[in-house]
Amino acid sequence: MVHIRSKTWAALTAVLVWAAPVSSAQALEIFACEPEWAALAKVLAPQAKITAATHARQDPHHIEARPALIGAMRRADLAVCTGASLEVGWLPMLQQRAGNPKVRDGRDGMFYAASAVQLIDVHERVDRSMGDVHAEGNPHFHLDPRRLKQVAAALAERLARIDAAHAADYRSRYRDWALDWDRRLQNWEQKAHPLSGRAVVAQHSSFAYLWGWLGVEQIADLEPKPGVPPTVSHLQQVLKQVQGAKPMAVVQTLYQDPQAGRWLVERVPVPLLTLPSTVTAEAPASELPALFDTLIDALLQSARSNAPR
Repeated sequence: MVHIRSKTWAALTAVLVWAAPVSSAQALEIFACEPEWAALAKVLAPQAKITAATHARQDPHHIEARPALIGAMRRADLAVCTGASLEVGWLPMLQQRAGNPKVRDGRDGMFYAASAVQLIDVHERVDRSMGDVHAEGNPHFHLDPRRLKQVAAALAERLARIDAAHAADYRSRYRDWALDWDRRLQNWEQKAHPLSGRAVVAQHSSFAYLWGWLGVEQIADLEPKPGVPPTVSHLQQVLKQVQGAKPMAVVQTLYQDPQAGRWLVERVPVPLLTLPSTVTAEAPASELPALFDTLIDALLQSARSNAPR
């Protein structure tokens, strides 16, 4: 099992702020809805003051619009969020209470990463009977490094637009980052080749883009419907489904209750992997490249120990 531990998780309930050593009067202020966008903004705008609204042990669907976040949104020159309704339960309220015209929908200061990529699992119609389904598509696309590169290109251009005096710097940083990212992407794909065709059981569709990129098949979901907590009756159905399928692991995120996964691995001889679904406050997944290193290494270790016979 892979666990990401911090010396004090209580500190993660506070707003995470990265600040470059420049004058606060000159620095851009960026509000990032999720840690992955804070990490990406830090690469492209290292001089900026960046506030992350959520952390790796927090479900980004559900957070409280705390006063500290309202203040950070009020000061922001740019807000970077996932979109595709991931933050629909809290972001509109935050925008309203902050009263900052720069970060209203439709303004240059409001950047939705989903606008830069093509999403999977798009639905023409959704209703409550389907569970927590996003009509626009699965919003967890940051776990596909190819799509992450598309977001980075679009974000660099948005930064160049709102801070035209430093436009060349943002574009130059993106080009340097993209060259390094392409090299890493090739290495990741070569390293992860043994994972292609392997099967996993997971909770929710949090890793769907990662599975698609790596050629891994999610053969069962611990949730009966997206966003609906696992039930014993559903888990019993999952158990029957996977007993002959030989998955290499049961996978959950850091913020999901491990009880359902533990129930299943007690009955199926595979490991339970508790993996970060975004960058974490500390190593080993504290930056975007390290996040993918961590995920691939954990999956490879599980694949080797549960090789098909």
